[in-house]
Amino acid sequence: MTAVQLPDLPPGRLPRRVPVRQALCLVPLLLVTVAAVQHRSVLAEGFTHLRSAQWPWLLVAAGATCLTWVAAAVTRQGAVLERLPRRRLLATQFAAGAANHLLPTGLGAGAVNLRFLTVCGLPLARSSAALALYLLAESIARVTLLAVLFLAFPDALRLGDLVPAGAIGPLLLTAGAVLVVAAGALVVVRRLRTAAFGFLRTALNEARSVHTRPARALALWGGSLAFPALQAAGLAAVGRALELPVPPAHMALAYLAATVAVALVPTPGGLGSVEAALIVALVAAGGPAAVATAVVLAYRIITVWLPLVPGALTLGALVRLKVI
Repeated sequence: MTAVQLPDLPPGRLPRRVPVRQALCLVPLLLVTVAAVQHRSVLAEGFTHLRSAQWPWLLVAAGATCLTWVAAAVTRQGAVLERLPRRRLLATQFAAGAANHLLPTGLGAGAVNLRFLTVCGLPLARSSAALALYLLAESIARVTLLAVLFLAFPDALRLGDLVPAGAIGPLLLTAGAVLVVAAGALVVVRRLRTAAFGFLRTALNEARSVHTRPARALALWGGSLAFPALQAAGLAAVGRALELPVPPAHMALAYLAATVAVALVPTPGGLGSVEAALIVALVAAGGPAAVATAVVLAYRIITVWLPLVPGALTLGALVRLKVI
């Protein structure tokens, strides 16, 4: 028999190119499947509650959820001077929402948007500064809305039920320990201190430049206020759909208080921690525990689980098209 001679290949080169980008497109769907299996009991119970709800109010909640992606896109545009491609920006916010529920809170959306900005031509330092400005504006807006509602409805929440006295001490100690460690690292590590001060200068320059453009400043702060307001409106609509005996404004206040309380909990998309905090907040606002639980589960189905698969598909498509 005659031996078949294989063609010579350059050293270290594989016979075929490994489709890395195509493989990455499947990762979001794989993560969605894992998350759905882990939370299958929650999904089943949530869909059960949706079947008994008033559908017009559920449509209002779904509409408010869709508008949150528009608000996020407006805020992202307001954080940079350059004009970003609108359709790609909106699609990126939809995909970032899915990524945010598959990775620890904030990391998924942050990574997707950071990659999007760099692909659009912004240097990494400015893209990071724009991301920090977005997070700062959204946090300030959320806390501001919470403070306004607290002043308008001071008796809406029973704070003793919402924040147990025994939990305040450990929370303050944890926050203090984190600040001490961060300050110590900046003092001891010179390279880290230099990088931190350099990033701070870039971020301040970016914020100053954005606020010299009234249209950008309006987009930044208007979108930042609209985003949590639409989220709270979605919860209030689901509460009306399931006949939760709590005024809509009180439900909105409960939502903002709960999301601020769990902002530092590093769980994927707040899965688990957000549900628990929302139930506690709605009960503190005067709702029965059983109905409050049904409202929260139905709300998370609409805002998290229903958009998760199309969001993951969009994320994979954006990766394949090299948008991110």
